[in-house]
Amino acid sequence: MTNKDFKYIGKRVIREDSADKVRGAYDYLADSLPQDTLVGVPLLSEQPNAIIKNIDISEAERMEGVIVLTFRDAPDNKYNSGEWFPGQNDFPDETILTGHARHVGDRIGLVLADDEDRARAALRMIKVEYEALPPVVDMREAQEKAALLHEDGESSFTGRLGYGDADAAFAAAAYVESDEIYTPKIHHAAMETHCVLALPRPENVIEVHTPCQIIFGVQHAVAQVLPLPLSKIRVIKANMGGTFGGKQESVFEPLCAWAAWKLRRPVFINTNRGETMAATRTRAAVRGRVTTALDAEGRILARKFDITADAGAYLTGTKKVMMAMGKKASRLYRIPAMVYEGRVVRTSTTPAGACRGYGSPQIHTITEIHTDLMCKRLGLDPVRFRLDNLVHDGDADPSGASNIGKARVIECLTRGAERFGWERLRGPSESPDGRFVTAAGFACCTHGNGYYKTIYHDMTQMSLRILEDGSAILRTAIHELGNGTTTALAQIVAEATGIDISKVTVTEGDTNFSSYDAGCQASRVIYVCGECARLVSEEAVKLLCAKASEIYDAPAELRNGFVVAGGKKIDLGEAVRSIMMKKRCSVEAHYEHAPDANPASFGVHFAQVRVDKLTGLVKVEKYLAVHDVGQSINRSFVDGQIYGGVQMGIGMALCEELDYGADGRPKAQNFDKYHMVNAPDMPEVDILLIEDGEPGGPFGAKSIGEVCTVPVSAAIVNAVNRALGTSLTELPLTPAKIAAAAEKR
Repeated sequence: MTNKDFKYIGKRVIREDSADKVRGAYDYLADSLPQDTLVGVPLLSEQPNAIIKNIDISEAERMEGVIVLTFRDAPDNKYNSGEWFPGQNDFPDETILTGHARHVGDRIGLVLADDEDRARAALRMIKVEYEALPPVVDMREAQEKAALLHEDGESSFTGRLGYGDADAAFAAAAYVESDEIYTPKIHHAAMETHCVLALPRPENVIEVHTPCQIIFGVQHAVAQVLPLPLSKIRVIKANMGGTFGGKQESVFEPLCAWAAWKLRRPVFINTNRGETMAATRTRAAVRGRVTTALDAEGRILARKFDITADAGAYLTGTKKVMMAMGKKASRLYRIPAMVYEGRVVRTSTTPAGACRGYGSPQIHTITEIHTDLMCKRLGLDPVRFRLDNLVHDGDADPSGASNIGKARVIECLTRGAERFGWERLRGPSESPDGRFVTAAGFACCTHGNGYYKTIYHDMTQMSLRILEDGSAILRTAIHELGNGTTTALAQIVAEATGIDISKVTVTEGDTNFSSYDAGCQASRVIYVCGECARLVSEEAVKLLCAKASEIYDAPAELRNGFVVAGGKKIDLGEAVRSIMMKKRCSVEAHYEHAPDANPASFGVHFAQVRVDKLTGLVKVEKYLAVHDVGQSINRSFVDGQIYGGVQMGIGMALCEELDYGADGRPKAQNFDKYHMVNAPDMPEVDILLIEDGEPGGPFGAKSIGEVCTVPVSAAIVNAVNRALGTSLTELPLTPAKIAAAAEKR
């Protein structure tokens, strides 16, 4: 089936919430607080590593209605905010409030008042006495200095993956090449800062409203702090203004739930941009060495990885991210043998965690920069080398993960190189005065579609009810992150049932009423949840037709929103009402879906840059993103994801970094010093989709939201290195670094 055969799939359906969002009328969590809500702002450490000797709250509490809670009031239960399911047994090293602040922005107290202005005024009156300890900033020194930061005796958290005989492969290699690459700590920069609302309810229930990515993960985190079973902790997904992974972990939710439970009042915690940057989560900085063994024809024989990831002050989910990097290392190229050794260290910086791509941007930036540098040193053509080594359709993953599915990465590269004009534009080409130089770069990438064949379970359950007027409601546990997920699922339901999309409503997660779901992570939403929506729609249609056949005494079909039976065309709502009255049952289907595959999504990005050798400034002049998506559900959403992914990747390559001084203090605490790629700096992004239907996905679809940012940084860096003839490997390539490298050349 092609796009032209679909009514809704692949089309540019407009989101139902778009008009309200454009008008500023959309209702976010802060817009509708219950009466009697206490608004809380966090009291955050101003020191990177310090024991809290005293917190003088006397002046603040003299203000009417102000309540101050500190670490001395709070439980000292340790938990890991990156866990989303009981029994994962991630190392617990975090408490909701702490008397040992381990980074600037660590939570040491909570100030509450009837409104935020009063709470912030009280916050400014609090005096904190610190006993400063030496900060731990450099990840290369973190293992030796670990005891300065944590008393648990864990200097690092290690992991290892491997297969094949790498030592034999290296011994037999014609060439052995190695590079070390650094990718920076990055702020997610979602428009909405972090917030959460908790309400004590009757019968010992605590209710949490949060713009999160995993409602059941929040439920689990709160259960680590409050003496309540999961059944007494209700978590409701609130409308969200963006996340990019920053709201996957439970940052303020356990603290807010505890405060509401303790005070028996609704509590809303809100943060400003500086607090979100300092106190929440980041993309983990990674320093990685990759070493490749090649035969005489330029085929990969083996690869070895030595990876160090910076978790920041607490472990959170960073070990998961580090291990995910290793699992993704063998799903792009055919690598007969591999050794992956990684470690996670803790530093007195803002904690890391999930961030768009969950390790894929780091590992593929490392490998794709290395691949280009290796090709340059050996005189290999970078396109030909990749074509000779990329995975093929249906290849097994030698690490034991799911096979890669219907891989179209080679087609992405060949068609992309032709469309971009690679041979013509690769460069370098200098301006007449020698100041400006233009060149192109590219990078390949892959990412997954869920958790099948990993240690994490993956299933979801939905119900679809066709109502008495012929409309439909899809009840789910999904999380709309602001990217159009509910509209995409409505498109799937409408396509599968024939019900007009304007009559389809899709609900979000509520732990009281939703079946368990692993949340919006691992690029599983379209491939796993979208397929469940398709399957439950088919079940609802089967039920409808079976019952209609009985009451109309003729085989029944659902066509274009009408029931057709015995030559009669019956309005869908009328048919449903007749079924309910005559058969005494509703037309509602339930379906639980657990995928039996986890194919790879692929992409190849091409970038042409112009480098000013005097100032070190880089302008991205031309850009092409080619993606193997199986089948787009909503073409506008796919394009939008790619535009945003390119913007994030250019920032990672050229300007974005949460940097810290030797004293452990962040150099940027707001957007005035945290530099991002703005609209005037963005190139026109050309998009080429390879749509060849992935089995197991809804109408052949697979993921795009994370993979589209994965190759960007490497493509940009490779272009800059080709322009200057350099081997720059320390991201971001700031103007100072580029100008220094150009002058040295």
